[in-house]
Amino acid sequence: MRAKDARGRFGEELAAAHLIAQGLIVLDRNWRCDVGEVDIVARDGDALVICEVKTRSSRRFGSPLEAVTTAKAARLRRLAACWVRAHDVRPHLIRIDLVGIVLGDGDPEIEHVRGAVG
Repeated sequence: MRAKDARGRFGEELAAAHLIAQGLIVLDRNWRCDVGEVDIVARDGDALVICEVKTRSSRRFGSPLEAVTTAKAARLRRLAACWVRAHDVRPHLIRIDLVGIVLGDGDPEIEHVRGAVG
């Protein structure tokens, strides 16, 4: 496994643990379809949460969340619709969250932005 892939997988583990600690229930991880991949699907009360995780080793090139472009945001919206159709659910609300993780030298920094993509 490449170092970048291992870092991403580790970041997703940290993100899932963070979401669970915040009271969310993880429903699915690394779900794929022809549109792309959803890192984490969770439930937060009545909301279905599609969560994109970005992990970096430092802030040298800015926040990991800055890597979510307009095109990626549009893909996340399409992925949310695909997941809902594939699982035949009718959530009250669909929310797209971003979790940025910076591993650095000390404890990992976790930034969770709820409803970051409208």
